[in-house]
Amino acid sequence: MESSHSIIEALVRKIKDEMFSSVDLYSFVSPSAYDTAWLAMVPGGNDGRPMFGECLNWVVNNQREGGFWGESDGYGNPTIDCLPATLACMLALKTWGVGSGNLERGLAFIHDNTEKLLAENHGRCPRWFAIVFPAMIELAQKTGLEIVFSDELQEVLTNIFHHRQRILEREELVDKYHYPPLLSYLETLPLWYGIDEEDIVKHLSEDGSMFQSPSATVCAFITTRNRKCMNYLQALVQRFPHGVPSMYPMDEQLIQLSVVDHLQKLGLAYRFDKEIENILEHVFSHYLSQEQLPQQSFVPVQIYRDALAFRLLRMHGYHVSPWSFGWFLNHQDILIHMEEDCEYFSSVMYNVYRATDLTFSGEYELQEARSFARKLLEKTLSLGIRGDNIEHELSLPWIARLDHLDHRMWIEQQYKNNTLWTGKASFYRLSCFHDEGLMQLAVKNYELRQAIFKSELEELKRWCKDWGLTDMGFGREKTTYCYFAVAASSSLPHDSAVRTIVAKSAILVTVADDFFDTKGSLDELESLTEAVGRWNGKGLSSHSKTIFDALDNLVRDMTEKHLHQQGSDITNDLQDIWYETFASWLVETKWSRIGYIPSMHEYLDIGMISIATHTLVLPASCFLNPNLPKCKLKPSQYETITKLLMVIARLLNDIQSHQKEQEEGKFNFVSLYSKENPGADTEDSISYMTDIMDEKKKGLLEHALMDGLDDLPKPCKHLHLSCFKVFQMFFNSGNRFDSNTELVHDINKAIYIPLEVQTSKPLKPLPPHAGPKKANSTMNTHFDQLYKPRVKPSFTMHWISPKIRDGSGKMSISPKLKLCFF
Repeated sequence: MESSHSIIEALVRKIKDEMFSSVDLYSFVSPSAYDTAWLAMVPGGNDGRPMFGECLNWVVNNQREGGFWGESDGYGNPTIDCLPATLACMLALKTWGVGSGNLERGLAFIHDNTEKLLAENHGRCPRWFAIVFPAMIELAQKTGLEIVFSDELQEVLTNIFHHRQRILEREELVDKYHYPPLLSYLETLPLWYGIDEEDIVKHLSEDGSMFQSPSATVCAFITTRNRKCMNYLQALVQRFPHGVPSMYPMDEQLIQLSVVDHLQKLGLAYRFDKEIENILEHVFSHYLSQEQLPQQSFVPVQIYRDALAFRLLRMHGYHVSPWSFGWFLNHQDILIHMEEDCEYFSSVMYNVYRATDLTFSGEYELQEARSFARKLLEKTLSLGIRGDNIEHELSLPWIARLDHLDHRMWIEQQYKNNTLWTGKASFYRLSCFHDEGLMQLAVKNYELRQAIFKSELEELKRWCKDWGLTDMGFGREKTTYCYFAVAASSSLPHDSAVRTIVAKSAILVTVADDFFDTKGSLDELESLTEAVGRWNGKGLSSHSKTIFDALDNLVRDMTEKHLHQQGSDITNDLQDIWYETFASWLVETKWSRIGYIPSMHEYLDIGMISIATHTLVLPASCFLNPNLPKCKLKPSQYETITKLLMVIARLLNDIQSHQKEQEEGKFNFVSLYSKENPGADTEDSISYMTDIMDEKKKGLLEHALMDGLDDLPKPCKHLHLSCFKVFQMFFNSGNRFDSNTELVHDINKAIYIPLEVQTSKPLKPLPPHAGPKKANSTMNTHFDQLYKPRVKPSFTMHWISPKIRDGSGKMSISPKLKLCFF
């Protein structure tokens, strides 16, 4: 295990140097094959060479093993955005007469995979694809590439062309309803569209770009010869000589936030806590000073960034308003467009939904945002769109998931779920998501935690056996469950004693609670409770003695550790907490056996103690860093967050166990509500309890994440939150704690089963390239002419069907449109 620590520490140092030491944030941004290809096609002047030869070199040398260009799904498999990217790269090669071998492989890929990739999309045609893909086919055919499709594809492709036609008829060049706007696809718009040069120049950004799109800016430059466009393109290639991104400039804070989010997902955040804190401080210092108003054409990116920033900042204790990202709720036009184009906004809504996991009391706008996001995500799934992350998020709320298992999911799906959001002609990705060193660290870190968990669990089982807790002959044997819950729910340091302390306490709570419920006579239970009260097991026998002796061993071990580490004696404090818990069990047992029915208020006063969550988290918090102050162990000093945890855990348990307890002739809060409210049935009781819990959960979240509400160190509050999540996991939709099988698979994944990680495939090695060949003058003329007719309509070049209007003023596709089918 020591060697694992050394490897991990070396990897952490390496990644800190590479990712956080004055690194250019754009080095994290993946190059776009599509946009790089467009820059490769720009002629350099009269010498017959490309203006950006390095872009052409990139195209030649970065073809994937399968013959395509563009990003893969991480397993080396192409995605739908590889189709236009591959066609664009082939156009660049054809334009300059280079890369014949690349062209052959590219054509083979298009012919062999187009039908398959379109079929995988279940016949759906996203707006961006409907605009870009037909244009790439038309340009490819115009330059002499023989794109040949089978008969089976004819209907599908015709539908895509018709879809493109409807978009061009319906949308304005730039309007507030479509993101990105039609003009940002300038390079794909057909010649008959009749765009004025004035329209192009009017919408250029200050930096000379067309909506921050390199490919659209290429077209703007070819069309207008605008000097600002050229300066933008030259600066772009100078900044990115090894492939340009799909958007430039990008929001650098968004890149930083995405890196932090990625580290959290992989379970590595605690190893970069200082670096993450520096990033969040920087984001926070700028974030609230900005007006959160929609910036036309960049609404999806803005909402994505704002939601991600809100979630990360709030998770780390920063005070941020829900309106910092919920502003879009006040813009009806944005909401309508989101609903009409839910697939494009799916990653945005995914982040909005995740942000609303951290809703506090009274934040009704977040509840509205959550409902809206869920509706759109469910609609996205109903369209047959694959979304493993979305399904996972909607099926099981964050508050009921254990961090360790989430980390495993993200590590194993690292290459499968590597996109941020849908861009103009591809998916935005960060290259650091594929960093082999980061992946190696994530795997090693997870494997180390598994090894620690396995070792600690074996030690825990030995302790239970040595003290007789595994051979009681009654009740539930939950040693593994208890350890799994605390280990998988928190990111405690690898050498922390807290996991074992909480697990031992939970095992004793389970055994003792079962003894009070099912086995012990009233005399035995009273004697045991009295023994705990005086902390003397003299006179106890059988099960009572076993329970007391194990408890005494646990408390002695904790007090000795605390005295050695902190220099103070907490013996009496721990004994008082355990006595309070045993006394509550005795009260409940007496109620049950004499037939006494308490009021709801009376029941909850005892029930929030008997659920024993405070018995688990408060003593263990004495061993955190910084640790729980000794005075906080006294019942009169319990903080609000502790009381909230006690009440929520009791209500969660009662909702899922009421049927079993009713069959056993017992009562809990569900039956007591029905008794005190004549006419109310079980459903009414559960609804009432759920409303109470929902409010208290929001309060607990606020107390756990925000400073100033409780006089507890942050690690102590986070342990409360972990315990809360454990109870949500156990009782979210059933009683998983009492099931002997339901958690077995999760336990095995958390502790025993090795990670299943498949790395991405490397690029296919290509023969050395001597550089772009000199092209003849007709090549440059031809490329220029593809765009000049946009502003000179009198020039006729029918490489695409012209707009035809029928008598009703409707536009239709000319029957002259021909694709090259078998």
